[in-house]
Amino acid sequence: MMAHPFKGLADAKVFPELVRLAENPYDLTGVQALQTDGRLARYVCRSELWHLHYGAERIDDSVLERLQELADELRLVEQFKMMRRGAVLNKIEGFASENRQVLHTASRDLFHTPPTELQASNEARREIEKLRTFLAALETGQLVNKHGQPFDTMVHIGIGGSDLGPRSIFEALKAYGLPGRKVRFIANVDPDDAARVLAEVNLATTLVNIVSKSGTTLETLTNEQHARLALERAGLNPAQHCIAVTGEKSPMDNPGRYLRSFYMFDYIGGRYSSTSMVGTVMLGFYMGFSRVMEYLQGAAIVDHEAEVTDIRKNIPLLLALLGIWNHNFLRHPTLAVLPYSQALHRFPAHLQQCDMESNGKSIDRTGADVRSKTGPIIWGEPGTNGQHAFYQLLHQGTEIVPVEFIGFRHSQYGMDAAVGGSTSQQKLLANLFAQMVAMAVGQPSDNPNKKFPGNRPSCCLFAERLTPKVMGALLALYEAKIAFQGFAWNINSFDQEGVQLGKALATGFLRAMSDPPSTDETLEKVFMNQLFAMPERQ
Repeated sequence: MMAHPFKGLADAKVFPELVRLAENPYDLTGVQALQTDGRLARYVCRSELWHLHYGAERIDDSVLERLQELADELRLVEQFKMMRRGAVLNKIEGFASENRQVLHTASRDLFHTPPTELQASNEARREIEKLRTFLAALETGQLVNKHGQPFDTMVHIGIGGSDLGPRSIFEALKAYGLPGRKVRFIANVDPDDAARVLAEVNLATTLVNIVSKSGTTLETLTNEQHARLALERAGLNPAQHCIAVTGEKSPMDNPGRYLRSFYMFDYIGGRYSSTSMVGTVMLGFYMGFSRVMEYLQGAAIVDHEAEVTDIRKNIPLLLALLGIWNHNFLRHPTLAVLPYSQALHRFPAHLQQCDMESNGKSIDRTGADVRSKTGPIIWGEPGTNGQHAFYQLLHQGTEIVPVEFIGFRHSQYGMDAAVGGSTSQQKLLANLFAQMVAMAVGQPSDNPNKKFPGNRPSCCLFAERLTPKVMGALLALYEAKIAFQGFAWNINSFDQEGVQLGKALATGFLRAMSDPPSTDETLEKVFMNQLFAMPERQ
């Protein structure tokens, strides 16, 4: 086992002091707790596009000072800088691993000279130029179907990182679509998913965007075949309707099979790929090229801000450390991300993958067992819907769930109605702020049914309006937060071996299910036969 140049949380010199402070964390209960020493005004981290309000976390200045020491000792910002500049961080020392750079930030490093990693940035510029040319051909009518009609619909086919991130961002930015443009998604290998979507679009004016870095993703290739068969049944040539986003020289990199091909690269993990061609081809079709560039610029702004060493001036770093405080020291196992914006209704699902696939690890970067808890369970739904569903547990349940709220001063469409003397947007924000206070402060009562214990920590990310630029920044903010936490736990946040075993076993089941079964054979027998055929544990 080889040594690693960085150490993990449990080995930090400041770790015991943080354990001691966690024995008596700041008491949020009582209205005065949030008003002391201008707490709410002081505990705000401001950046160009986002503010983080964290006065409702169970921290004080002593905890913040120790968290700063932790960030410095574990060299978190230094590692983030190394990542952006092309260090090979996707690896496990002394063991076979992907052994790759981690350069998703290069896909938006288009606005600074010089870029932090020249080759990857140049590759991103090349693909962006291909996208600009493609979108211009659609806009000017140079690229049309065989009847001379413009394409007005895109069906995006992918799974995992090729679906969750792009889909969540599309939903977030629906307000910014070009007139007449529509996007639909197919991900699940369940044939009903593909059948429903393909039946609801006009195939003659539809582009099918197939996304797979390896070009071998079984679910995606299966759904691609559904789309090709549907196009053929409609009398259309799939090669004139299908485009590919894949790795260069992958099995899908086939000019005769696809109308256009765009490339993604090994140094960009699927769940971090939404600012690469994985997300921008679909977003460009829907919003146009200029909006895509705004989205990328927002992400690039946060990448630059994340290199600040002062945790009070670095939102993703501070958010990461507050999460570590809640998870590792206050011992809360889950985190709820609750956007008070219906447009972000799929964003928590994307974060589930991005965070849990990244930091759901139990070995460190040397292959040894970790000595501290790693990634929390991530979940969430939009407010105010969630208030009428699961907030009961958040307020009065036995499980304390830290919350990251997300809110905006203004709505996207600017259309609103006043009822009872207030607009919908005012009601939305009033509920957000009330939930933060209620969870923190609680409510004493002689009636135990009406007693709220309080001390439920939360913070709030707040921006003016959900625009493409702000959405890009939000995405990059969480990507950086996840990376910082992985660095702190000394784990590899950039591979995903956990998805491989099930895929390998599924291949055996598929073979058994595809063989002609005897008359009395059942799926249960197939299951048992394959179970006993599994290799012994090493």
